Amino acid sequence: MDIKQLQYFAEVAKHKNFTKASQVLFVSQPSISKMIKSLEDELGVTLLDRSEREVVLTDTGKLVNEKALNILQLLEELSSSVNELVQVQKGNVKMGIMPTIGALLFPKIIAEFKKRYPGIEIQMVEYSAKQVETQMEQGNIDFGVTVLPVNTRRYGTVSLLTEELVVIVSRQHWLAGRTSVALAELKNEPFILFTKEFALHDVVWQACLQAGFEPEVAHMTSLWDFCCEMVASQLGISLIPRSMASRLHHLAVHTVSISHPQMVWELALIYPRDKYLSYASREFIAYIQANLPNQQPGF
Repeated sequence: MDIKQLQYFAEVAKHKNFTKASQVLFVSQPSISKMIKSLEDELGVTLLDRSEREVVLTDTGKLVNEKALNILQLLEELSSSVNELVQVQKGNVKMGIMPTIGALLFPKIIAEFKKRYPGIEIQMVEYSAKQVETQMEQGNIDFGVTVLPVNTRRYGTVSLLTEELVVIVSRQHWLAGRTSVALAELKNEPFILFTKEFALHDVVWQACLQAGFEPEVAHMTSLWDFCCEMVASQLGISLIPRSMASRLHHLAVHTVSISHPQMVWELALIYPRDKYLSYASREFIAYIQANLPNQQPGF
């Protein structure tokens, strides 16, 4: 049994006439008759009573026609749904983003994307930079935003943001009157670091080691706001991206550039190279590439 058999049969049942069905289908009447006869032979039943001038469905024919119409309707819906996906008229995108960073980069671009593709649902889930890769490997997200470098053989990347890391201190700190400082000058300072699941923890730790000292850790946190509040309360200093520091006007903190070595924070959207990406995901990534060029605030 194939689809053409059902299509031809359903059309004859609809018009109750072979000639009209052949005109609608643009198929010769003998071809339709042959196809329906093969369907009857396959099922071992008579579907049409051909003894009258108007074709009449047998009891079995009525049952087969009902089921055939259901099947043909499902196939039409399947074809339409696939076409909508291919034409990116609908779909789902699940993206992992780093806390706070997503608020800096994505609200406007997502709003514009939704205007163009209202049928695509975008879900954003917050993870630390390291967790983004893990969640992607486990198939929980389609792609995510993290800190470079990553394994480029495993992941494709789209650069989003490059900016410097700066020191934040309380306004009573001895650095409050400075505009810049060498990282080595901070060797005796208590550091407020982000916890080890954050990429920023490793970036700061490695930079301090390269500057000749191991940072004295006063506290570790997973919360941006808590980190900055502790700095404002004179409990230590911290290194954060300049874009974050620029949002701390409500706190009694001062921002100091690092003169040596210059510390760079590079964010990228990453996606798996060896796994299937939906049409919606590919379209969203392409949209980001076209509408969110690499920025370099603070340089």
